[in-house]
Amino acid sequence: MEKQNNPYNIVSMFEDEVAKYTGAPYAVSVDSCTNALFLCLKWIFEIKIQPNWSHWVVRQPVVIPRRTYLSVPQSILHAGFKPVLEEIQWQGEYQLKPYPVWDSAKRFTSNMYRSGQMQCLSFHIKKHLKLGKGGMILTDNEEAVKWLKKARYEGRTAGYQYHNDDVEFLGWNMYMEPGVAARGLTLMQNFPYDNPDIPENPPYRNLDEFTVFKDLEIIKEK
Repeated sequence: MEKQNNPYNIVSMFEDEVAKYTGAPYAVSVDSCTNALFLCLKWIFEIKIQPNWSHWVVRQPVVIPRRTYLSVPQSILHAGFKPVLEEIQWQGEYQLKPYPVWDSAKRFTSNMYRSGQMQCLSFHIKKHLKLGKGGMILTDNEEAVKWLKKARYEGRTAGYQYHNDDVEFLGWNMYMEPGVAARGLTLMQNFPYDNPDIPENPPYRNLDEFTVFKDLEIIKEK
């Protein structure tokens, strides 16, 4: 039975507002962009239900820029993939190649959604929508949305009482708190229509400078 006066209704309202703003059919909130990337990769590998993704039976390495935030390769490794570093320049967002997942932490502007992709947003205090913490996954895949919403909430169904719900797979504690969503919904009311990408100043370090990533493969710029 669905709860009455569910405080998480405001989370759904915030998701709808972000989806409308970015032009995405769906937006799934999480507690960080880092975990958004993780959940997208977990869905791709564990579900593999899209017919045009059937050739991804083997986990192909995930290619990312050599210079990006260190939580990105950590998310890739935690999801069970191997990160490979590429010597490329990027601005605003980049793809976790060859998968349809994008780290869009430094981009948040109207009509930014890429059809057929999963774009991961950040609401860190240094990003466009300064909520302190939080993230969002933009997608047009309804089946992915259903899985992501359960996966972020320990496999549970949001809005249902604990004793009346069933859990069909293992999930994670990665959902957005209503207070964060309420602040986001307030800020969105007067949010600018067009926003430039956020530059990184100073630039990110090479990931292979960190001991934990020193043995990662590097693809040199052609």
